[in-house]
Amino acid sequence: MERSEKIVGVEGGGTKTAWVLVERTGIGGADPGAQLRILDQGRLPPSNFRLETPDRLRAIFGELPSEIDRAGIFLAGCGTTEDRESLSRLCAEIWPKARIVTGSDRESGLAAALGNGDGIVVNAGSGSSVTGRRGDKIENAGGWGHILGDAGGGYFLSIQALRLLLHEYDLHRGEMQFAAKVLHALSLNNLDEVVRWAETADKMEIAMLAPIVFEAAARGDARVTEIVENGAQVLSENTEAVASRLHLLAPKVMLLGGLFHRDSIYTHAFRRRLKKNLPDARVATVERAPELGAAWLAADLSDHVIFQSRLPESKIDTLAAALTEQRNPRSENLEELSPRALVELFVEEEKSVQEALRNAIADLARAIEIVSESLRNGGRLFYVGAGSSGRIGVLDASEIPPTFGAPTDLVQAVIAGGVTALYRSVEGAEDEKGGGALALDERSVKGIDVVIGITASGRTPFVLGALARSKSIGAKTILLTCNPSGSQKVIVDLAINLAVGPEVLTGSTRLKAGTATKVALNIISTGAMVALGKVRGNLMVDLHASNSKLRDRAIRLVAQLSRSDYESARQQLKANDWNLRAVVDKIDK
Repeated sequence: MERSEKIVGVEGGGTKTAWVLVERTGIGGADPGAQLRILDQGRLPPSNFRLETPDRLRAIFGELPSEIDRAGIFLAGCGTTEDRESLSRLCAEIWPKARIVTGSDRESGLAAALGNGDGIVVNAGSGSSVTGRRGDKIENAGGWGHILGDAGGGYFLSIQALRLLLHEYDLHRGEMQFAAKVLHALSLNNLDEVVRWAETADKMEIAMLAPIVFEAAARGDARVTEIVENGAQVLSENTEAVASRLHLLAPKVMLLGGLFHRDSIYTHAFRRRLKKNLPDARVATVERAPELGAAWLAADLSDHVIFQSRLPESKIDTLAAALTEQRNPRSENLEELSPRALVELFVEEEKSVQEALRNAIADLARAIEIVSESLRNGGRLFYVGAGSSGRIGVLDASEIPPTFGAPTDLVQAVIAGGVTALYRSVEGAEDEKGGGALALDERSVKGIDVVIGITASGRTPFVLGALARSKSIGAKTILLTCNPSGSQKVIVDLAINLAVGPEVLTGSTRLKAGTATKVALNIISTGAMVALGKVRGNLMVDLHASNSKLRDRAIRLVAQLSRSDYESARQQLKANDWNLRAVVDKIDK
């Protein structure tokens, strides 16, 4: 009798954990089964075996599908027999009934690229490594980590380019176009800020500058081109060394990783270097992701099987039905409008923002009550969002400490993709429910806290995952959305629907939806601070007088409350070390 198996394949490293759930059918029948059907896939935070704690790995694996028959878990840093045994024991806690196969991410890369065949896999992503196989013999080169090795990876190229930038500045004080590109990409203002950023940036953040390096090389910057060529040379030398040790004269060389898949200039540079010493090498790019190789290894099949993709049609249909994704009939000829007519259309459309907010007055008032009660009892407020929604949350949260003198952890913002997502899109960061749940685990969200999920469409997986985790631990949950139909499917304590209608530019929720969201958060956070006694009349009595503008505001505030002149108010603040609250309390007495 035929049956099926569900298999999870995981490839984890220092920058991400990629996973896939596949189904193998036909087991026990006449056909041994050479196809695996993809059911679901996604990405979670990093899971390098050497860098993450067992508890952290348990938390990450706990977000993966639980009802499975097999699991293939292949992590960077899992290189020894002892490592495999330890990882297997940990996985058995998560999937006690599953057959588990563990190993290094080199193995899943080999499986994805070569199946059971011979050849060499050159991996260039944030890091780099070269792995070859001939029969039962495996040879490696590189892959020593970003501190001591990984030459040729994105981190290596980016660090070399940043060093060049500073070196050129020290020698010539001349302007490099590359420097302007780096400052723009990081939203920084000068090279001193770049240095401070690099001191705290992690491997992934630095490696994400690689596209700028390739762009500069493509423009013909000779110095940056040399860095790219040097990276390709190191990878070529490692490939030649592996081929020599395996006695492969015409090896199949498979290129894996983001640098090869995204930047053809790097692929061409590597091919050119390799052909000099290995002219008969057959170079190609790997089409299959390493997590699929992990699933194939877990399936324990002798042939390199075919994976059948299954598009997440239901998710696509749900998004297409969202109000924020509909076309606005009043702007269908947008490109034909004069500048004045375009402005008039935008201004007219903003009326729907006010109407949406007016219709949500009762819910916004309830949100203030929920947040105020939590903060009074020692709780915290969290905004969770992705893309424009996440950035709006970050903006409002960052204004609370200077405006109201509140602790920096009282109101926190969680954005899919982390700080990098503030100034550039982080691909796929919003698509994983588990990522949102884990992000709140990292912030130690408790039952006394409040979590506001911000998603214009009402369906962003990262946000929904965060709300579900918050609900499970007893925290109060609020959903802020511009798609009323989406909120009906989410279980929260309060849903605030801001039905602003279709955008002038279809799907661009940074427009009306963004404006309505910003105003709503302003109302909620300001209302909560008023309830906590941080406002006197309409005056900010707890603001931090940290610059000349705020000191001037504090002086004028004291002058009004004490009915004194400007200089007397300034002297009162100065005598109290510019502690506005202390002066106000003395005035009240």
